[in-house]
Amino acid sequence: MAMFRNFKAYRPLQVARFVKTLFKGKLHIEGIGSFEFDGGKLLMPNNENKKMLSVMSEVNQHIRQLSLMPA
Repeated sequence: MAMFRNFKAYRPLQVARFVKTLFKGKLHIEGIGSFEFDGGKLLMPNNENKKMLSVMSEVNQHIRQLSLMPA
């Protein structure tokens, strides 16, 4: 079963930790839109919304940085 989470505000690091921990599911960020994630990263949104593409890129960058940090 996929996990779903609604974020009231866009906090890139918080979203990145959620995606990295759960690995697969869906999330919604109020004021931005809904995303799916798989393999521990946000997937490309279905539409060509530049804000959503920017958010996807920023969150995935945070996920990569989290992966490089020692435990």
